[in-house]
Amino acid sequence: MPNADDVRAHLSPTGVLRAVINLGNPVLAQGSPDAPRGVTVDIAREIGRRLDVPVALPCVGAAKDSLAMLRQGVVDLAFLAIEPARADEVAFTSSYLTIEAVYAVPHGSPFTAPEQVDAPGVRIGVKEGSAYDLFLTRTLRHAELVRGAEGTEVFLAEGLDAGAGIRAPVTDFVAATPGMRLIDAPFMEIRQAVALARDTPTDVVAWVEGLLDTFRRAGR
Repeated sequence: MPNADDVRAHLSPTGVLRAVINLGNPVLAQGSPDAPRGVTVDIAREIGRRLDVPVALPCVGAAKDSLAMLRQGVVDLAFLAIEPARADEVAFTSSYLTIEAVYAVPHGSPFTAPEQVDAPGVRIGVKEGSAYDLFLTRTLRHAELVRGAEGTEVFLAEGLDAGAGIRAPVTDFVAATPGMRLIDAPFMEIRQAVALARDTPTDVVAWVEGLLDTFRRAGR
């Protein structure tokens, strides 16, 4: 394993660990840009503590913005879902958390299972650049994706056949929106990981893996 100085040189080259937090995923982060909280905030702060460097937590509202900041070198690490479309651009740790993605549909929709949604003429709302946008872009054979700021928002605004999203916020959307229901079975499992610059040495990635193992064992 690399020593702390080597890890520090790669993960906080400016002397500050810059970890972008996606407040658009409420499973991973909550709060405000001034006071973010959640599992990704905890991981970033623990990395900073172990490296003995201050931590900066710029916040964004979408995974695509996190990815862009990491690619541009504006931040040192991000929290992203593992997706083949991103694997050539960043270095991923293994997954530390799995999140389900589901569909919301109108109450009268004939669809009761996620595979039924992939049919000719069906339009699905998705959050642009999200893990489920990338997954559905890769796997759908017949249905059309309509991208927006949030899958459920564009689904409702444009009268689409389905809206895709993370289970917790989609469940909240269905509960708050008359005439909607959830297809309970997930259409994908989103494997969340720490993302680092593509040229990060493998032993530095392994160092981060070791820290994630402590979180897993602690049930955090």
